[in-house]
Amino acid sequence: MANNSISLRSLLEKEKLNGINFLDWFHNLRIVLKQEMKEYVIEEPVPDEPATNAPRADKDKFKKHMDDMVDVGCLMLATMNSELQKQHENMVAYKMIQNLKEIYEGQARQERYETSKALFQCKMIEGSPVGAHVIKMMGYIQTFEKLGFSLKDELATDLIMQSLSDSFKPFVLNFNINEINKTLPQLLGMLRTAEGDMKKSGSKTILVVREVKRKEKKVAKSKGVEVKKAKAVGASVSSIYVIDVNMPTSSSWVLDTGCGSHICTSV
Repeated sequence: MANNSISLRSLLEKEKLNGINFLDWFHNLRIVLKQEMKEYVIEEPVPDEPATNAPRADKDKFKKHMDDMVDVGCLMLATMNSELQKQHENMVAYKMIQNLKEIYEGQARQERYETSKALFQCKMIEGSPVGAHVIKMMGYIQTFEKLGFSLKDELATDLIMQSLSDSFKPFVLNFNINEINKTLPQLLGMLRTAEGDMKKSGSKTILVVREVKRKEKKVAKSKGVEVKKAKAVGASVSSIYVIDVNMPTSSSWVLDTGCGSHICTSV
């Protein structure tokens, strides 16, 4: 436990807080404190000291908070430059963080704006490696998490899917229709596999799902086998979904397991 703490604390010691790097420093601080189970010190105000006749458990809890507060405060001061040390040396850990957040809130807000702008405008260039593109998107998503705005996997996946080039439309269509749930690393692996398959086939298969309106008519039949002239006695409108398949080679096949027959480019 002690060795792990020393190893993680080196993250803070490598680059001291200088004002410009507050977000990275704060992110590393939370990692260290989470591992040491002391993160509560920078999240909760200093508690009131228990009364003399308070239960022993309350007194022990208060003492632990005070001891952890001193330890975390010293860690924070030791990983600041000299100017920031002088400004915060008389503050407890919780007050230090509150003060630093106020000072650098503008910096955090600007970085959030730049990250969101880059994330929503990031589009994959046709023919470029899908792995590099998705890793770049994942980097933006991780930056959001560092800034305190964690994106759910479903939203993060949607953003990545929308940013892909047109050649991945069949993949996106299949992914959405089958409601596949994957983590971002798993999604990256699937996209790399799909990219490899497309390169091997050397052709593009484009599937487009479109909604078509059709009228259903009720037809009155005469007695006997012969059907007389159909007469519409009523009409209603329903929707059907048509998949347009553009396959440049006659060897390509599409199997729809919900249909009774295959679709192919030749008889």
